[in-house]
Amino acid sequence: MTIEKMFGQVLKKFRTSNKLSQEKLSQECGLDRSYISLLERGLRQPSLTTILILAKVLNTTASNMVHDVEEIISEDNQN
Repeated sequence: MTIEKMFGQVLKKFRTSNKLSQEKLSQECGLDRSYISLLERGLRQPSLTTILILAKVLNTTASNMVHDVEEIISEDNQN
């Protein structure tokens, strides 16, 4: 699995736990809904600025999001 796909999984987890649709998240972040969709599907690589904006809206930190990606990497390496 690519890092982009892993980040997409993490993004979707935080978005759904905050009960936000892609549309609502995109509005609150000032991003296009289709870009959120591309991120969640692992088809785009977000900039650091984008990760920081997403984290703020999702009531977390960029560090927490990266940590969750690292956990997925560790799980993948064990399999």
